[in-house]
Amino acid sequence: MHSSLILHPAYAVGEVDPRLFGSFIEHLGRAVYHGIYEPGHPTADGDGFRRDVIDLVKKLGVPIVRYPGGNFVSGYRWEDGTGPKAQRPRRPELAWGVTETNEVGVDEFQAWAKKADTSVMMAVNLGTRGPEEARNLVEYCNFKGGTHYSDLRRANGFEEPFGIKVWCLGNEMDGSWQMGAKTATEYGRIACEAAKLMRWTDPSIELVVCGSSGSGMCGDWEAEVLKHTYDYVDYISLHSYYGNAANDTPSFLASSLDMDRFIKTVCAIADYVKHVKRSKKTMYLSFDEWNVGLHSHGAPFEKWSVAPHQLEDVYTMEDALVVGTLLMTLMKHCDRVKMACLAQLVNVIAPIMTENAEDGGRAWAQTIFYPFMHCSAWGRGTVLDGRAVSPTYDAKNAKDVPYLETCAVYHEDRAEIDLFAVNRSLEEDMDFTCDLEAFAAPDGEAAVIEHITMTNADLKAVNTAEKPDNVIPHANGDARVEGGTLRATLGRRSWNVIRVRLA
Repeated sequence: MHSSLILHPAYAVGEVDPRLFGSFIEHLGRAVYHGIYEPGHPTADGDGFRRDVIDLVKKLGVPIVRYPGGNFVSGYRWEDGTGPKAQRPRRPELAWGVTETNEVGVDEFQAWAKKADTSVMMAVNLGTRGPEEARNLVEYCNFKGGTHYSDLRRANGFEEPFGIKVWCLGNEMDGSWQMGAKTATEYGRIACEAAKLMRWTDPSIELVVCGSSGSGMCGDWEAEVLKHTYDYVDYISLHSYYGNAANDTPSFLASSLDMDRFIKTVCAIADYVKHVKRSKKTMYLSFDEWNVGLHSHGAPFEKWSVAPHQLEDVYTMEDALVVGTLLMTLMKHCDRVKMACLAQLVNVIAPIMTENAEDGGRAWAQTIFYPFMHCSAWGRGTVLDGRAVSPTYDAKNAKDVPYLETCAVYHEDRAEIDLFAVNRSLEEDMDFTCDLEAFAAPDGEAAVIEHITMTNADLKAVNTAEKPDNVIPHANGDARVEGGTLRATLGRRSWNVIRVRLA
Protein backbone atom coordinates (compact mmCIF):
# COMPACT_ATOMS: atom_id res chain seq x y z
CA MET A 1 0.00 0.00 0.00
CA HIS A 2 1.32 3.44 -0.95
CA SER A 3 0.41 6.91 0.28
CA SER A 4 1.87 10.35 -0.25
CA LEU A 5 1.67 13.86 1.16
CA ILE A 6 2.09 17.18 -0.65
CA LEU A 7 3.33 20.09 1.46
CA HIS A 8 4.40 23.66 0.76
CA PRO A 9 5.42 26.35 3.28
CA ALA A 10 3.19 28.91 1.55
CA TYR A 11 0.06 26.87 2.26
CA ALA A 12 -0.77 26.85 5.95
CA VAL A 13 -3.86 26.35 8.08
CA GLY A 14 -2.55 28.56 10.87
CA GLU A 15 -0.59 28.71 14.08
CA VAL A 16 -1.41 26.26 16.88
CA ASP A 17 -2.48 27.90 20.12
CA PRO A 18 -0.63 25.91 22.83
CA ARG A 19 -3.95 25.68 24.71
CA LEU A 20 -5.05 23.16 22.09
CA PHE A 21 -3.22 20.64 24.30
CA GLY A 22 -5.23 21.34 27.44
CA SER A 23 -6.88 18.87 29.77
CA PHE A 24 -9.60 18.63 32.40
CA ILE A 25 -9.94 17.85 36.10
CA GLU A 26 -13.45 17.41 37.51
CA HIS A 27 -14.56 16.54 41.01
CA LEU A 28 -15.44 13.06 39.81
CA GLY A 29 -14.19 9.70 41.04
CA ARG A 30 -10.48 9.78 41.90
CA ALA A 31 -9.49 12.65 39.62
CA VAL A 32 -8.95 15.06 42.52
CA TYR A 33 -8.83 12.91 45.65
CA HIS A 34 -6.23 10.12 45.26
CA GLY A 35 -5.44 11.59 41.83
CA ILE A 36 -3.76 14.98 42.08
CA TYR A 37 -4.33 15.26 45.85
CA GLU A 38 -3.46 12.60 48.45
CA PRO A 39 -1.82 13.96 51.62
CA GLY A 40 -0.93 10.48 52.87
CA HIS A 41 0.95 9.45 49.74
CA PRO A 42 4.77 9.00 49.99
CA THR A 43 5.31 11.59 47.23
CA ALA A 44 2.86 14.16 48.62
CA ASP A 45 4.26 17.64 49.07
CA GLY A 46 3.46 20.00 51.93
CA ASP A 47 0.12 20.88 50.32
CA GLY A 48 -0.92 17.26 49.85
CA PHE A 49 -0.32 17.11 46.09
CA ARG A 50 1.18 13.96 44.60
CA ARG A 51 4.53 14.86 43.05
CA ASP A 52 4.60 11.67 40.97
CA VAL A 53 1.42 12.84 39.26
CA ILE A 54 2.76 16.36 38.79
CA ASP A 55 5.85 14.88 37.09
CA LEU A 56 3.66 12.99 34.62
CA VAL A 57 1.51 16.07 33.96
CA LYS A 58 4.66 18.05 33.18
CA LYS A 59 5.73 15.36 30.70
CA LEU A 60 2.44 15.86 28.88
CA GLY A 61 3.10 19.60 28.72
CA VAL A 62 -0.50 20.59 29.50
CA PRO A 63 -0.83 24.42 29.27
CA ILE A 64 -4.39 24.76 30.64
CA VAL A 65 -6.72 22.59 32.74
CA ARG A 66 -10.49 23.00 32.91
CA TYR A 67 -11.93 22.91 36.45
CA PRO A 68 -14.06 21.94 38.48
CA GLY A 69 -16.42 20.38 35.94
CA GLY A 70 -18.14 18.96 34.06
CA ASN A 71 -21.50 17.91 35.42
CA PHE A 72 -20.20 18.61 38.92
CA VAL A 73 -20.10 22.37 38.38
CA SER A 74 -23.84 22.68 37.71
CA GLY A 75 -24.59 22.17 41.42
CA TYR A 76 -21.39 23.56 42.91
CA ARG A 77 -21.10 26.30 45.51
CA TRP A 78 -17.62 27.68 44.87
CA GLU A 79 -17.46 29.22 48.35
CA ASP A 80 -17.40 25.68 49.82
CA GLY A 81 -13.87 25.20 48.46
CA THR A 82 -12.35 28.27 50.10
CA GLY A 83 -11.08 29.20 53.56
CA PRO A 84 -10.06 26.96 56.47
CA LYS A 85 -10.50 23.30 55.55
CA ALA A 86 -11.85 22.39 58.98
CA GLN A 87 -14.78 24.71 58.39
CA ARG A 88 -15.68 23.52 54.89
CA PRO A 89 -18.99 21.67 54.51
CA ARG A 90 -19.37 18.11 53.28
CA ARG A 91 -22.19 17.91 50.76
CA PRO A 92 -24.04 15.25 48.77
CA GLU A 93 -22.86 15.66 45.19
CA LEU A 94 -25.86 14.99 42.97
CA ALA A 95 -24.16 14.76 39.56
CA TRP A 96 -22.21 11.63 40.45
CA GLY A 97 -23.93 10.35 43.61
CA VAL A 98 -20.98 10.80 45.99
CA THR A 99 -20.02 12.92 48.99
CA GLU A 100 -17.89 15.98 48.28
CA THR A 101 -15.56 16.87 51.16
CA ASN A 102 -14.45 20.20 49.66
CA GLU A 103 -10.88 19.62 50.85
CA VAL A 104 -9.85 20.89 47.43
CA GLY A 105 -11.40 23.97 45.86
CA VAL A 106 -10.32 26.97 43.85
CA ASP A 107 -7.79 27.94 46.55
CA GLU A 108 -5.97 24.64 46.27
CA PHE A 109 -6.46 24.02 42.57
CA GLN A 110 -4.87 27.25 41.43
CA ALA A 111 -1.90 26.40 43.66
CA TRP A 112 -1.67 22.92 42.11
CA ALA A 113 -1.79 24.44 38.62
CA LYS A 114 1.26 26.57 39.36
CA LYS A 115 3.15 23.52 40.61
CA ALA A 116 2.20 21.60 37.45
CA ASP A 117 3.27 24.46 35.13
CA THR A 118 -0.23 24.96 33.83
CA SER A 119 -3.07 27.47 34.06
CA VAL A 120 -6.72 27.24 35.04
CA MET A 121 -9.80 27.29 32.82
CA MET A 122 -12.49 27.96 35.44
CA ALA A 123 -16.10 26.91 34.95
CA VAL A 124 -18.96 28.70 36.73
CA ASN A 125 -22.28 27.22 37.83
CA LEU A 126 -25.12 28.36 35.58
CA GLY A 127 -27.27 25.38 36.50
CA THR A 128 -28.45 25.94 40.08
CA ARG A 129 -26.84 29.39 40.37
CA GLY A 130 -26.44 32.39 38.11
CA PRO A 131 -24.68 35.61 37.05
CA GLU A 132 -24.26 37.03 40.56
CA GLU A 133 -22.38 34.03 41.94
CA ALA A 134 -20.29 33.91 38.76
CA ARG A 135 -19.17 37.53 38.98
CA ASN A 136 -18.43 37.06 42.69
CA LEU A 137 -16.05 34.24 41.82
CA VAL A 138 -14.28 36.43 39.26
CA GLU A 139 -13.90 39.10 41.93
CA TYR A 140 -12.54 36.54 44.41
CA CYS A 141 -9.99 35.22 41.91
CA ASN A 142 -8.90 38.29 40.01
CA PHE A 143 -9.48 41.51 41.97
CA LYS A 144 -6.38 42.96 43.63
CA GLY A 145 -8.13 43.88 46.87
CA GLY A 146 -10.32 46.41 48.61
CA THR A 147 -13.61 44.62 47.87
CA HIS A 148 -15.56 42.00 49.77
CA TYR A 149 -14.56 38.90 47.83
CA SER A 150 -11.00 39.96 47.01
CA ASP A 151 -10.43 40.71 50.70
CA LEU A 152 -11.93 37.33 51.55
CA ARG A 153 -9.30 35.71 49.32
CA ARG A 154 -6.59 37.71 51.06
CA ALA A 155 -7.96 36.66 54.45
CA ASN A 156 -7.75 33.06 53.24
CA GLY A 157 -4.00 33.49 52.75
CA PHE A 158 -3.72 34.56 49.11
CA GLU A 159 -2.55 38.15 48.94
CA GLU A 160 -2.08 38.22 45.18
CA PRO A 161 -4.93 37.58 42.70
CA PHE A 162 -5.06 34.20 41.00
CA GLY A 163 -5.27 35.86 37.58
CA ILE A 164 -7.52 33.23 35.96
CA LYS A 165 -8.11 34.36 32.38
CA VAL A 166 -10.34 31.71 30.76
CA TRP A 167 -13.88 31.08 32.07
CA CYS A 168 -16.55 28.59 30.96
CA LEU A 169 -20.18 29.73 31.25
CA GLY A 170 -21.55 26.51 32.69
CA ASN A 171 -21.39 22.98 31.30
CA GLU A 172 -23.53 20.97 28.86
CA MET A 173 -26.62 22.99 29.65
CA ASP A 174 -28.56 21.30 26.83
CA GLY A 175 -28.38 17.91 28.56
CA SER A 176 -31.33 16.50 30.53
CA TRP A 177 -28.76 14.92 32.88
CA GLN A 178 -27.52 18.37 33.89
CA MET A 179 -28.60 20.03 37.13
CA GLY A 180 -30.51 23.12 36.07
CA ALA A 181 -30.66 22.09 32.39
CA LYS A 182 -32.09 24.80 30.17
CA THR A 183 -33.57 25.41 26.76
CA ALA A 184 -31.31 27.20 24.31
CA THR A 185 -33.17 30.46 24.88
CA GLU A 186 -33.06 30.14 28.66
CA TYR A 187 -29.37 29.36 28.61
CA GLY A 188 -28.57 32.00 26.02
CA ARG A 189 -30.12 34.69 28.18
CA ILE A 190 -28.45 33.69 31.47
CA ALA A 191 -25.09 33.15 29.75
CA CYS A 192 -25.34 36.59 28.17
CA GLU A 193 -26.01 38.28 31.50
CA ALA A 194 -23.32 36.27 33.30
CA ALA A 195 -20.82 37.19 30.58
CA LYS A 196 -21.63 40.89 30.95
CA LEU A 197 -21.18 40.89 34.73
CA MET A 198 -18.04 38.79 34.64
CA ARG A 199 -16.38 40.91 31.96
CA TRP A 200 -17.38 44.15 33.69
CA THR A 201 -15.65 42.75 36.78
CA ASP A 202 -12.51 41.87 34.81
CA PRO A 203 -12.37 43.07 31.18
CA SER A 204 -9.25 40.97 30.49
CA ILE A 205 -10.92 37.56 30.77
CA GLU A 206 -11.88 35.25 27.88
CA LEU A 207 -15.30 33.56 27.94
CA VAL A 208 -16.49 30.20 26.59
CA VAL A 209 -20.20 29.65 26.01
CA CYS A 210 -21.68 26.13 26.02
CA GLY A 211 -22.29 24.51 22.69
CA SER A 212 -24.20 21.24 22.40
CA SER A 213 -23.04 18.18 24.33
CA GLY A 214 -22.16 16.03 21.34
CA SER A 215 -22.04 15.96 17.56
CA GLY A 216 -25.45 14.27 17.43
CA MET A 217 -27.04 17.17 19.36
CA CYS A 218 -25.49 19.96 17.28
CA GLY A 219 -27.56 22.46 15.34
CA ASP A 220 -30.40 24.65 16.61
CA TRP A 221 -28.79 24.95 20.06
CA GLU A 222 -25.66 26.68 18.79
CA ALA A 223 -27.60 29.08 16.59
CA GLU A 224 -29.98 30.15 19.36
CA VAL A 225 -27.32 30.44 22.06
CA LEU A 226 -25.01 32.48 19.84
CA LYS A 227 -27.89 34.76 18.88
CA HIS A 228 -27.91 35.91 22.53
CA THR A 229 -24.20 35.71 23.38
CA TYR A 230 -22.19 36.36 20.20
CA ASP A 231 -21.18 39.89 21.19
CA TYR A 232 -20.11 38.90 24.71
CA VAL A 233 -18.09 35.68 24.37
CA ASP A 234 -14.91 34.57 22.62
CA TYR A 235 -15.45 30.83 22.13
CA ILE A 236 -18.20 28.25 21.83
CA SER A 237 -17.54 24.80 23.27
CA LEU A 238 -17.77 21.35 21.69
CA HIS A 239 -17.85 18.02 23.54
CA SER A 240 -17.51 14.55 22.04
CA TYR A 241 -16.44 11.08 23.16
CA TYR A 242 -15.71 8.10 20.92
CA GLY A 243 -15.85 4.43 21.84
CA ASN A 244 -15.81 0.93 20.42
CA ALA A 245 -18.72 -0.69 22.23
CA ALA A 246 -19.55 -2.74 19.12
CA ASN A 247 -15.94 -4.02 18.88
CA ASP A 248 -15.85 -2.72 15.31
CA THR A 249 -12.26 -1.54 14.98
CA PRO A 250 -12.47 -0.19 11.38
CA SER A 251 -15.40 2.05 12.38
CA PHE A 252 -13.71 3.07 15.62
CA LEU A 253 -10.56 4.07 13.74
CA ALA A 254 -12.72 6.36 11.59
CA SER A 255 -13.87 8.42 14.62
CA SER A 256 -11.90 11.49 13.59
CA LEU A 257 -14.14 11.91 10.53
CA ASP A 258 -17.05 12.60 12.88
CA MET A 259 -14.96 15.10 14.85
CA ASP A 260 -14.00 16.82 11.60
CA ARG A 261 -17.66 17.13 10.54
CA PHE A 262 -18.64 18.40 14.00
CA ILE A 263 -16.04 21.16 13.91
CA LYS A 264 -17.00 22.23 10.38
CA THR A 265 -20.69 22.30 11.33
CA VAL A 266 -20.16 24.48 14.39
CA CYS A 267 -17.94 26.83 12.39
CA ALA A 268 -20.67 27.13 9.75
CA ILE A 269 -23.33 27.91 12.36
CA ALA A 270 -21.11 30.47 14.08
CA ASP A 271 -20.35 32.14 10.74
CA TYR A 272 -24.08 32.23 9.94
CA VAL A 273 -24.75 34.08 13.21
CA LYS A 274 -21.81 36.39 12.46
CA HIS A 275 -23.43 37.26 9.14
CA VAL A 276 -26.90 37.79 10.64
CA LYS A 277 -25.42 40.14 13.26
CA ARG A 278 -23.22 41.87 10.69
CA SER A 279 -20.37 41.29 13.12
CA LYS A 280 -16.71 41.66 12.30
CA LYS A 281 -15.72 39.22 15.06
CA THR A 282 -14.89 35.59 14.31
CA MET A 283 -16.16 33.08 16.86
CA TYR A 284 -13.48 30.57 17.86
CA LEU A 285 -14.00 27.06 19.19
CA SER A 286 -13.04 25.44 22.48
CA PHE A 287 -13.25 21.64 22.18
CA ASP A 288 -13.09 21.42 25.95
CA GLU A 289 -14.19 17.79 26.38
CA TRP A 290 -12.92 15.09 24.07
CA ASN A 291 -11.48 11.61 24.38
CA VAL A 292 -12.03 7.98 23.52
CA GLY A 293 -13.48 5.66 26.09
CA LEU A 294 -16.31 5.39 28.52
CA HIS A 295 -15.49 1.68 28.31
CA SER A 296 -16.20 1.09 31.99
CA HIS A 297 -19.90 1.97 31.71
CA GLY A 298 -19.86 3.09 35.35
CA ALA A 299 -18.35 0.49 37.68
CA PRO A 300 -20.44 -0.22 40.82
CA PHE A 301 -19.65 1.89 43.88
CA GLU A 302 -21.24 2.69 47.23
CA LYS A 303 -23.51 5.71 46.84
CA TRP A 304 -22.44 8.80 48.81
CA SER A 305 -18.96 7.42 49.31
CA VAL A 306 -15.92 9.68 48.95
CA ALA A 307 -13.79 9.46 45.79
CA PRO A 308 -14.86 6.00 44.59
CA HIS A 309 -13.47 4.35 41.47
CA GLN A 310 -15.61 5.87 38.70
CA LEU A 311 -15.10 5.85 34.92
CA GLU A 312 -11.57 4.44 35.24
CA ASP A 313 -11.17 3.29 31.67
CA VAL A 314 -8.15 1.19 30.82
CA TYR A 315 -6.84 2.28 27.44
CA THR A 316 -5.67 -0.02 24.67
CA MET A 317 -3.35 0.25 21.70
CA GLU A 318 -6.31 0.91 19.39
CA ASP A 319 -7.47 3.70 21.72
CA ALA A 320 -4.05 5.33 21.31
CA LEU A 321 -4.43 5.23 17.52
CA VAL A 322 -7.80 6.96 17.70
CA VAL A 323 -6.53 9.59 20.13
CA GLY A 324 -3.72 10.26 17.66
CA THR A 325 -6.19 10.81 14.81
CA LEU A 326 -8.35 13.09 16.99
CA LEU A 327 -5.32 15.18 17.96
CA MET A 328 -4.37 15.57 14.32
CA THR A 329 -7.94 16.63 13.50
CA LEU A 330 -7.83 19.33 16.16
CA MET A 331 -4.48 20.57 14.87
CA LYS A 332 -5.77 20.66 11.28
CA HIS A 333 -8.51 23.02 12.47
CA CYS A 334 -6.18 25.26 14.47
CA ASP A 335 -7.41 28.33 12.60
CA ARG A 336 -10.72 28.02 14.48
CA VAL A 337 -10.13 25.55 17.34
CA LYS A 338 -7.96 27.52 19.74
CA MET A 339 -8.43 25.48 22.91
CA ALA A 340 -9.18 21.84 23.64
CA CYS A 341 -9.27 19.71 26.78
CA LEU A 342 -8.55 15.99 26.85
CA ALA A 343 -11.11 14.70 29.34
CA GLN A 344 -9.83 13.95 31.80
CA LEU A 345 -6.27 14.11 33.16
CA VAL A 346 -5.95 11.62 36.04
CA ASN A 347 -7.80 8.32 36.74
CA VAL A 348 -11.16 9.31 35.20
CA ILE A 349 -11.04 8.45 31.45
CA ALA A 350 -7.47 9.67 31.66
CA PRO A 351 -3.93 9.25 30.30
CA ILE A 352 -2.54 9.05 33.85
CA MET A 353 -3.54 6.34 36.34
CA THR A 354 -2.75 6.03 40.03
CA GLU A 355 -3.18 3.67 42.92
CA ASN A 356 -4.26 4.92 46.32
CA ALA A 357 -1.41 4.94 48.82
CA GLU A 358 -2.84 1.97 50.72
CA ASP A 359 -2.98 -0.05 47.47
CA GLY A 360 0.66 0.53 46.56
CA GLY A 361 0.61 4.16 45.49
CA ARG A 362 2.00 3.69 41.98
CA ALA A 363 1.35 6.04 39.04
CA TRP A 364 1.77 5.21 35.35
CA ALA A 365 1.03 6.38 31.82
CA GLN A 366 -1.75 4.76 29.81
CA THR A 367 -1.40 4.13 26.07
CA ILE A 368 -3.12 7.40 25.10
CA PHE A 369 -0.52 9.36 27.08
CA TYR A 370 2.06 9.04 24.33
CA PRO A 371 0.33 10.47 21.23
CA PHE A 372 -0.79 13.40 23.39
CA MET A 373 2.73 13.93 24.75
CA HIS A 374 4.19 13.85 21.22
CA CYS A 375 1.69 16.34 19.79
CA SER A 376 2.05 18.65 22.78
CA ALA A 377 5.83 18.60 22.43
CA TRP A 378 6.16 18.98 18.64
CA GLY A 379 2.76 20.19 17.45
CA ARG A 380 3.15 23.83 18.50
CA GLY A 381 3.92 25.55 15.24
CA THR A 382 2.40 26.24 11.82
CA VAL A 383 0.06 23.50 10.64
CA LEU A 384 0.52 23.03 6.91
CA ASP A 385 -2.47 22.60 4.63
CA GLY A 386 -1.25 19.29 3.26
CA ARG A 387 -2.85 17.14 0.58
CA ALA A 388 -2.67 13.45 1.34
CA VAL A 389 -3.21 10.75 -1.27
CA SER A 390 -4.18 7.44 0.28
CA PRO A 391 -6.23 4.32 -0.43
CA THR A 392 -9.56 4.27 1.41
CA TYR A 393 -11.96 1.79 2.95
CA ASP A 394 -15.64 1.74 3.88
CA ALA A 395 -16.68 1.20 7.49
CA LYS A 396 -20.16 0.71 8.91
CA ASN A 397 -20.25 4.29 10.17
CA ALA A 398 -18.28 6.04 7.41
CA LYS A 399 -17.42 5.79 3.73
CA ASP A 400 -14.12 6.51 2.00
CA VAL A 401 -12.06 6.44 5.16
CA PRO A 402 -8.40 7.12 4.24
CA TYR A 403 -5.98 4.55 5.57
CA LEU A 404 -3.57 7.42 6.17
CA GLU A 405 -4.33 10.15 8.71
CA THR A 406 -1.55 12.71 8.86
CA CYS A 407 -0.70 16.24 9.95
CA ALA A 408 2.49 18.24 9.36
CA VAL A 409 3.67 21.07 11.61
CA TYR A 410 6.30 23.50 10.31
CA HIS A 411 8.74 25.28 12.62
CA GLU A 412 10.33 27.90 10.40
CA ASP A 413 12.41 29.33 13.26
CA ARG A 414 14.35 26.10 13.65
CA ALA A 415 13.94 24.80 10.09
CA GLU A 416 12.05 21.65 11.11
CA ILE A 417 8.94 19.74 10.09
CA ASP A 418 7.29 17.40 12.55
CA LEU A 419 4.95 14.98 10.87
CA PHE A 420 2.37 12.87 12.69
CA ALA A 421 0.72 9.87 11.04
CA VAL A 422 -1.53 6.90 11.70
CA ASN A 423 -1.82 3.92 9.38
CA ARG A 424 -5.38 2.67 9.91
CA SER A 425 -4.85 -0.55 7.99
CA LEU A 426 -5.19 -3.64 10.16
CA GLU A 427 -3.35 -5.80 7.65
CA GLU A 428 -0.81 -3.88 5.56
CA ASP A 429 2.22 -1.72 6.10
CA MET A 430 2.22 1.53 4.15
CA ASP A 431 4.97 2.98 1.94
CA PHE A 432 4.79 6.71 2.59
CA THR A 433 6.45 9.54 0.66
CA CYS A 434 6.52 13.31 1.05
CA ASP A 435 8.23 15.69 -1.39
CA LEU A 436 10.37 18.22 0.51
CA GLU A 437 11.69 20.15 -2.49
CA ALA A 438 9.68 23.23 -1.49
CA PHE A 439 11.64 23.32 1.75
CA ALA A 440 15.05 23.42 0.12
CA ALA A 441 17.83 23.27 2.69
CA PRO A 442 20.50 25.92 2.02
CA ASP A 443 23.30 23.81 3.45
CA GLY A 444 22.48 20.47 1.93
CA GLU A 445 19.80 17.83 1.98
CA ALA A 446 17.22 17.57 4.73
CA ALA A 447 17.68 14.79 7.26
CA VAL A 448 15.47 12.78 9.59
CA ILE A 449 16.01 13.62 13.26
CA GLU A 450 14.03 10.61 14.44
CA HIS A 451 11.14 8.38 13.47
CA ILE A 452 9.12 7.34 16.52
CA THR A 453 6.63 4.50 16.22
CA MET A 454 4.11 2.95 18.56
CA THR A 455 2.32 -0.27 17.73
CA ASN A 456 1.52 -3.68 19.17
CA ALA A 457 0.53 -7.00 17.71
CA ASP A 458 -2.43 -7.00 20.12
CA LEU A 459 -4.73 -4.01 19.56
CA LYS A 460 -6.20 -4.63 23.00
CA ALA A 461 -2.80 -4.42 24.73
CA VAL A 462 -2.71 -2.06 27.74
CA ASN A 463 -0.31 -0.63 30.31
CA THR A 464 -0.73 -1.53 33.97
CA ALA A 465 0.95 -0.73 37.28
CA GLU A 466 2.82 -4.03 36.95
CA LYS A 467 3.66 -3.54 33.26
CA PRO A 468 3.73 0.23 32.68
CA ASP A 469 5.96 -0.13 29.59
CA ASN A 470 3.90 -2.77 27.80
CA VAL A 471 2.80 -0.30 25.09
CA ILE A 472 5.26 2.54 24.63
CA PRO A 473 6.85 4.37 21.69
CA HIS A 474 10.25 3.51 20.25
CA ALA A 475 12.59 5.48 17.98
CA ASN A 476 12.88 2.55 15.59
CA GLY A 477 11.24 3.78 12.39
CA ASP A 478 12.97 3.68 9.00
CA ALA A 479 12.22 7.22 7.75
CA ARG A 480 14.95 8.76 5.60
CA VAL A 481 15.35 11.56 3.05
CA GLU A 482 16.48 10.52 -0.42
CA GLY A 483 16.86 13.07 -3.22
CA GLY A 484 14.60 15.60 -1.55
CA THR A 485 11.87 13.06 -0.80
CA LEU A 486 10.96 11.78 2.65
CA ARG A 487 10.35 8.04 2.59
CA ALA A 488 9.08 5.88 5.43
CA THR A 489 7.32 2.66 6.20
CA LEU A 490 4.25 3.20 8.36
CA GLY A 491 3.55 -0.13 10.01
CA ARG A 492 0.05 -1.52 10.04
CA ARG A 493 -2.12 0.01 12.81
CA SER A 494 0.68 2.26 14.00
CA TRP A 495 1.22 5.72 15.44
CA ASN A 496 4.19 7.58 13.92
CA VAL A 497 6.11 10.79 14.54
CA ILE A 498 8.69 11.75 11.91
CA ARG A 499 10.84 14.75 12.70
CA VAL A 500 12.80 16.27 9.82
CA ARG A 501 15.57 18.85 10.00
CA LEU A 502 15.48 21.05 6.91
CA ALA A 503 18.79 22.87 7.39
